[in-house]
Amino acid sequence: MPLPQRVRIVEVGPRDGLQNEAVTVPTAAKVELVERLAGAGLPAVEAGAFVSPKWVPQMADSAEVLKAVRRRPGTDYPVLVPNLKGLQAALDAGVEEIAVFGAASESFSQRNINCSIAESLERFAPVVAGALERGLRVRGYVSCVLDCPYEGPVAPERVAEVSARLAGMGCYEVSLGDTIGTGTPTRARQMVETVARSVPVDRLALHFHDTYGQAVANILACLETGVAVVDSSVAGLGGCPYAKGASGNVATEDVVYLLHGLGIQTGVDLQAVAETGRWISGILGRETASKAGRALAARGA
Repeated sequence: MPLPQRVRIVEVGPRDGLQNEAVTVPTAAKVELVERLAGAGLPAVEAGAFVSPKWVPQMADSAEVLKAVRRRPGTDYPVLVPNLKGLQAALDAGVEEIAVFGAASESFSQRNINCSIAESLERFAPVVAGALERGLRVRGYVSCVLDCPYEGPVAPERVAEVSARLAGMGCYEVSLGDTIGTGTPTRARQMVETVARSVPVDRLALHFHDTYGQAVANILACLETGVAVVDSSVAGLGGCPYAKGASGNVATEDVVYLLHGLGIQTGVDLQAVAETGRWISGILGRETASKAGRALAARGA
């Protein structure tokens, strides 16, 4: 299958990238991060999560962030919502899109959200239904689509089953996450091809971590299946607290550099994203994890 002419990038840095940071990021900085990323042309910027502040303290100010962000027309600002309480908080903050988060691994589901896969889907059903009734769009995430830190390799058929359940609930898109970043191109492509037999490929997205440096290669392999949506995180922010040693999401800068090099349109200003990546990395007290970002900085670009 030919590569897509255009790819939609979903920026997850302000939520997935920051949620496990030990350094507390000021609300004003989060607002600026969201606005800078939207200003760089990213069509979707995941802006927060309405979860328990006890378990995810970095997201405790998501309502304040959403209320303060100057929203750009045509830009989506989805948030993660695990339950009906979170849905109500998201509605109060004027959210127009939410995401629910499941897993393809039983062990990971138990460790991450303290319930089985089946129980998690039962929990999500009223959340998704309630959101749809109120006119919100709902996106689904599936973690551990290739490997689980506790179980090892995950069968593609299990990924397809969970993805189909989320799509059947009404999720307009299902994002497939290589949570611990162990995937390789052939396995990633085979997984997507299997899932695409249950969920149309135009309703799938890629969410790859870069632990072994394979994320960009995996994305390219999966673009060849027809997938045209990629999740990424500015400066490669993020990681998984349940997966020891797992590095962050693939960097937005690296994804944009790849896509533009392939002649694929994104509408994203690479230079602006790279500058934002260096800025937020400075706030966190470290260098950007993006190879493209570091290369552009070395060139003075």
